[in-house]
Amino acid sequence: MSWIARVSAAFDNEMTQNLNQNLSGALPDLPLPEPSAVVPLTMSDGAVVVLRRHGKAGGPRLALSHGNGLAIDAYAPFWRLLAECHELILFDVRNHGVNPLHTREGHTWPRIFLDFEEIYQGIQRAFGAAPTVGVFHSLSAIASLQHTLAQNEQGQGPRWAALALFDPPICPRLGHPLYDEHFADMRIMTNRASRRPESYAAPQEFAMQIATRRQFSRLVPEAPMALARATLREASDGRWHLCNPRDFEASLYLSQDDATLWPRMRGLPVPTILIGGDPAVSDTPAAKVSAALHEELGIAYRAVPDTTHFLQTERPQACADVLQQFLMQHRLT
Repeated sequence: MSWIARVSAAFDNEMTQNLNQNLSGALPDLPLPEPSAVVPLTMSDGAVVVLRRHGKAGGPRLALSHGNGLAIDAYAPFWRLLAECHELILFDVRNHGVNPLHTREGHTWPRIFLDFEEIYQGIQRAFGAAPTVGVFHSLSAIASLQHTLAQNEQGQGPRWAALALFDPPICPRLGHPLYDEHFADMRIMTNRASRRPESYAAPQEFAMQIATRRQFSRLVPEAPMALARATLREASDGRWHLCNPRDFEASLYLSQDDATLWPRMRGLPVPTILIGGDPAVSDTPAAKVSAALHEELGIAYRAVPDTTHFLQTERPQACADVLQQFLMQHRLT
């Protein structure tokens, strides 16, 4: 689910000397366009989630969000490809990215599921009522599924016009062969997130950790700096701290255990596609989970060849193409 935790675990002590050098010019950067609108939403418990609009105002609307420990601006290599033809509403999950830090007590899966209803309604109020397709990765993909199913089960009807979900790490149903593998991966991720550095001297330090590791060699060149800038915030001590504190990140891995989601997905009321990493190369169970859900429940599925859990910043054009084909199939573009 998170690049941050995996990068931290992969970082070896022998790189320390290199990271003390001034490497700011060694990595390509990706300037972000200015949003055409910025709308802060206050959740019912006081947390703030900031909506940003990019792209073609009035065009077919996509709402996009990210995975655990990340931020949607880190996915700019992907979403910028959609901006010419679509209205893009970007948001970070609470306590991530540009959002101000709220309480640790409110950083739970159930509260995030509630946020998604409030965010959806906020999008419609701020930008006008329009069909809105959810384009979500990992953490936000799980949240959108739980939100959609809860609304349907409560008889309130669907919200999102469709869901395009990138590599969602769905907890397998009880008895499934992937069940134990999922929980083993969540334990690993919890431990790694708990041990990450809480701050960096500069975004370039974190970006170099990513760029020099073999397991991140598939990222497009500008992705490491985009990720570092999106997930760090300069503090009064002059250091760059995690926007999403490591204990917040770890807590979501530790509690990603709802085995009822899998069988409930039979009742999805909107067109849904699972766009997964390549099971042949990805090192997380999520890629296998998407394939298994397709086989068992018949949910639409595409794997993007030669990608991992971070597929949108490894092969952004291929991911955008799969998304566009899905939208065209359902006349949503």
